[in-house]
Amino acid sequence: MGSNSEQLTPLEVFLGADWVVQSVMSLLLVASIFSWGVIISRTIAIVIERQKILKVKKALDEVKKFDELRELANNGNGKVHTILHALAREWKWSNENTSRSYTEMRQRLVTVSELALERQYVRLSNNSGWLATIGNSAPFVGLFGTVWGIMNSFIAIGQTQDTSLTTVAPGMAEALFATAIGLFCAIPASMGYNRILQALARTEHEWRAIVARVDVAISRHYAIIRRPDQKERIA
Repeated sequence: MGSNSEQLTPLEVFLGADWVVQSVMSLLLVASIFSWGVIISRTIAIVIERQKILKVKKALDEVKKFDELRELANNGNGKVHTILHALAREWKWSNENTSRSYTEMRQRLVTVSELALERQYVRLSNNSGWLATIGNSAPFVGLFGTVWGIMNSFIAIGQTQDTSLTTVAPGMAEALFATAIGLFCAIPASMGYNRILQALARTEHEWRAIVARVDVAISRHYAIIRRPDQKERIA
């Protein structure tokens, strides 16, 4: 138990707490630092990706041929460029190795795009799932520290046979401090997770819109150059 003082500072409460409560507080502080790191890193990554998506959207208006799509896919390192590269690779492979049926190729393009979208979504959301875990569990971890601190207060009362504030205050202070740290850890993690989840959903929607525009560009390419008496070639 911590020594009595007229006004305990948070540091004094922590240093005077039982080792179990200290461990709980330390764990919550580490979790809070980690969650803030995830929130900041994922927010920056999503903002950067959204900027790259806007540039790709503008450039897609000019894409009418395979070479133009390949150049657009290679002209950047965003996750949207990785998705475009997967579509361009499938387009090229289909033209070189299979029949010239657009319907058959489109089925493969849909599958390739879904795999690429899922893979890039997982990469962009890296570690964000931990925010939900921290947000849900931190209050209960803090509550464990609270119960332990209150238990220490009752033990102190039983040992000293004294119910004065001098005896009870240290244990109650560490108990309430554990609760406060648990909430301090959980609230930003929960809010950050919800906001990141919304941003990821918007980003995925933009990716799918770009995939749809690429599909339109490819279908137009086939409609323009396909002739009954001609073999289709990549423009």
